Amino acid sequence: MKLQRKNRLRVLSLGAVAVTGALTLSACGSDDNGSSGDSSASASATTASSIKCDDAKGQLLADGSSAQKNAIDAWVKNFSQACGVQINYKGSGSGAGVTAFTQGQVAFAGSDSALKPEEVTASKKVCSSGQGIDLPMVGGAIAIGYNVPGVDNLVLDAPTLAKIFDSKITNWNDAAIKKLNPDAKLPNLKIQAFHRSDESGTTDNLTKYLIATTPSNWKYSGGKAWQAKGGQSAPQSAGVAQQVKQTSGAIGYFELSYVSDGIKAASIDTGASSPVAPSTESATADIAAAKVVGTGKDLSLQLDYKTKAEGAYPISLVTYEIACDTGNKADTLPATKAFLRYIASEDGQKLLSTIDYAPIPDEIIAKVRTTVEGLS
Repeated sequence: MKLQRKNRLRVLSLGAVAVTGALTLSACGSDDNGSSGDSSASASATTASSIKCDDAKGQLLADGSSAQKNAIDAWVKNFSQACGVQINYKGSGSGAGVTAFTQGQVAFAGSDSALKPEEVTASKKVCSSGQGIDLPMVGGAIAIGYNVPGVDNLVLDAPTLAKIFDSKITNWNDAAIKKLNPDAKLPNLKIQAFHRSDESGTTDNLTKYLIATTPSNWKYSGGKAWQAKGGQSAPQSAGVAQQVKQTSGAIGYFELSYVSDGIKAASIDTGASSPVAPSTESATADIAAAKVVGTGKDLSLQLDYKTKAEGAYPISLVTYEIACDTGNKADTLPATKAFLRYIASEDGQKLLSTIDYAPIPDEIIAKVRTTVEGLS
């Protein structure tokens, strides 16, 4: 966790983290902001100079995955500095993003789950002569965040995690948790489990992990909407993280970049020689084994939730940017294409590991770059 905080401080010093919301900054090639001598301005200028703006202009509206919002904010700052394009990414959740995309309300959407067949069909109404496709851009670990006084190194496994989120284990000194944590001083404290209130790809990926690894303890069909009984809910990753941070005895799930002071992240017993903590490296180890299962220009991936590989964190996700392969709106296509080109670039992907996200493996991101160039 200390390393994660150092990474965040480093990002802040380089000016890589953006404030939430739309940003309208100087045009491509401008160095008007460099006169102050601030090192962060110099770093941003260096990054901006490598971004190809082409004919990008105006503004873009986008919505979707809250898990990737911290990454999008950082990318938006750099891209807006370079190209003067205003981008407003709401981060309302994967479900809301896909709906906004299929209704033609946004230029692109972010989703932690690939498009379903019915969503692809719906996208054809707004993608003239084409359809929505999945472009994997962001990887990351879904952290199981907890707030339990006196417990610094919690270990959980799939059956125990399933029972906690299904209200079958309700106290922190339960025998199942004690067995996994024989040296911990587990308090006699009620578990306060938090899940997403909105449709979420993070929920979808967590429940896919539980279905794959402990089906006898998780008998729900899965999907973006939370199905288990009990627990408490909050909107978006930031909302769940905030509830965990302020509630003694709380546990929840959210992308690793939302782990902060007041929240610790559990390690997962996968059956490997030692439990695996969520990190950029452990998520990358898991995502590296992913397979492209999409057809045509679609690059949706299949993750291995049952991995027992050493150092591979099993509860990982890949966030897709969803755009039309053909039939993008003429007024937003140049900016959409330029932004997607930047975030798929070497510089865009390098930024991810500095803010607790995992870059997409080289072989896959190379295909993404080729596909982005063909958007029309």
